[in-house]
Amino acid sequence: MASKGRPGAGKGKKGPSKGTGGLGRKALEGRGPTPKAEDRTYHPAGKRKAARDRLDTARGARKPAASSRRPQTKRSSTDDVETVTGRNSVLEALRTRIPATTLYIATRIEMDDRVKEILSLATGTGIPVLEVTRPELDRMGGFDSVHQGVAITVPAYGYAHPGELLDRAVASSTQPLLVALDGITDPRNLGAIIRSTAAFGGHGVIIPQRRSAGVTAAAWKTSAGAAARLPVARAANLTQALKDMKKQGAFVIGLDGGGDMNLHDFDLADRPLVVVVGSEGKGLSRLVTETCDAIVSIPITAATESLNAGIAASVTLYEISKRRAEAS
Repeated sequence: MASKGRPGAGKGKKGPSKGTGGLGRKALEGRGPTPKAEDRTYHPAGKRKAARDRLDTARGARKPAASSRRPQTKRSSTDDVETVTGRNSVLEALRTRIPATTLYIATRIEMDDRVKEILSLATGTGIPVLEVTRPELDRMGGFDSVHQGVAITVPAYGYAHPGELLDRAVASSTQPLLVALDGITDPRNLGAIIRSTAAFGGHGVIIPQRRSAGVTAAAWKTSAGAAARLPVARAANLTQALKDMKKQGAFVIGLDGGGDMNLHDFDLADRPLVVVVGSEGKGLSRLVTETCDAIVSIPITAATESLNAGIAASVTLYEISKRRAEAS
C-alpha cells in the first residue's frame, strides 16, 4: 500500500512552476518619481493652482502673441514729479533752468512782469504751456496752496552726497558754511532754512535720510526758488557724516537753548563751519550733541521759550555772515 506522504506537499510531478505572465511587472517597477506639489490635486498647493486657473479662465486671461508683446519697464522713483506753485517760486525755478516738464497758467490770469517773464522763459526753453482753470490749479497745489495762477511740474529732487558739498565749498575759494538738520520734519521749515542758507552765503544743506522732511513742493515754495540753486544732500547717517566733515577740518556747532556758549561770544566764524539745527520739540539728538565741537545758544528774553528752527538758523547764519564780512 502506497504511503500518503507528508502533509502540505505539492502534488504532481516535479518541474518549473507556472509564471504570472508579467501581470506583476508594474508592481515591481514602482511608482516612479513623486510629482510636484502643485501637480497633486489633493495637495494644498495643487488646490491653489486649480483655483488660480479657474480665476484666469473666468477673467478670460490670455497670453498675447509674441509679436504683440511689449517689453515691461519698471517704474522708477525718478518718474515721480513735484508741483511748484506761486509766481516767485516758479520764476526762480525757471531762471535757474531746472528741468521743468510743464507750465500751467490759469485762465484769464492777471498779467504782471513776473508772469510775462515766466511765459518768456518757458517758451524760450521749450517747456509746454497749458491753460487750465483755477480749480484745477487748486487740485494740483493741494490743501492750503496759494498758486497765484501759475504752477510747474518738476522731476523728483536730485540729492547730492554730503561729501560733495564740502568739496564744492573748498573749490569756490570761500570759507565753507554748511547747515545740517537733525529731525526737521516740517517741509516749510526746510524751505525757510534753504532760503536763509542761500541768502547768507551758505554752500548747502544736509538732511538725514530718515525721519526728516525732504525737498517737496512745500519746501520748494517756501524756499522761494532757492532750492534750485543751493544743493541739498541726504545722509544715510547724519552723525557719521558730521564726523567725516570734522576729519576734513570742519568745525561743527549745534544750536540749543542750553548751550555752553553764547552766539555773541562765538569767535570761530572765520573757520569752516557746519551749523546743526535740531527739531523744535526734541532739539538735538544725543549722538549729534556728542559729535558737535560746541553747543551755541541764541540769547533771547525769558518771556520767549524758544525760537522757530528756521528763525534760529537765520539768526545764526546772519551773525556768522556779519563776522566774516568784518574779518575780511
